Amino acid sequence: MSKKLIIIGAGETAALAYEYFTHDSTYEVCSFAVETAFLKENSFCGLPLVAFEEIENLYPSAEYDAFVAMAGANLNRQRTRFYHETKAKGYKLASYVSSRAFVWHNVEIGNNCFILEDNTLQPFTKVGNNVVMWSGNHLGHRSIIKDNCFITSHVVICGFCEIGANAYIGVNASIADNVKIADDNFIAMGAVIGKNTEENAIYKGNPAVKAPITAKRFCQVKE
Repeated sequence: MSKKLIIIGAGETAALAYEYFTHDSTYEVCSFAVETAFLKENSFCGLPLVAFEEIENLYPSAEYDAFVAMAGANLNRQRTRFYHETKAKGYKLASYVSSRAFVWHNVEIGNNCFILEDNTLQPFTKVGNNVVMWSGNHLGHRSIIKDNCFITSHVVICGFCEIGANAYIGVNASIADNVKIADDNFIAMGAVIGKNTEENAIYKGNPAVKAPITAKRFCQVKE
C-alpha cells in the first residue's frame, strides 16, 4: 500500500516533488500546504491546497508523512524553518532518493532529503537532514554533508570532505579532497575550493577566494 504524503510548499520545487514522489516512490501525494498569508487558491497540481497552520487537523500526523519542498533561498533558512515547524507538529519527514541515483549500500541519508537523478554517493558517505542534492553531483567516499544544505548540479565533492550546515554550493563547483566547507557558506557557480573555508562567507573563482560581503549580500546570507 502507498504511504500518504503532504507536501509543504506550492512553488516549482513542490511541483517537482509531486512528480518525483508520484512516479518514483511508494508515496501517494494527497495535498499541499502553505501559510495562510500565501493561500490564494484552493488547489495545486490538481490536489487540495490548505493552510499550513491547519494541516494537523485535516491530515493527522499518525496517518500522513510530510515533505518540505522549498528551494535554497537565504542559505536555506525558509526551508529549515518549515522543516522544524512541520516536525514539531508530529510529522515524520519523508526523503526522496531517485531510483536513478547511485547510492552505495552503506550510505546514510537523513530525513526530508531530496536527492535527484544521476547523483553518485560513494561508500561511507553521510547526508544529514533537510538536504537537497539536485541532479548530477558526485559525493566522494567518506564525505559528509551536514544539515540544511543545498547542492545544485554537477558539483564535485571529493573524498573525506565535510560540508557545513546551511551551505549552498553552486553549479559546477569543485571541492578538493579533505576540505571542510564551514557553516553558512555560499560557494559560487564554478568555484574551485582547495582549502578549508571560514564561516559566514562567500567564495568564488578558480582558485576560489573569499568575496567581500556587502550589507545586502550579508542579509541574504544570514536571514
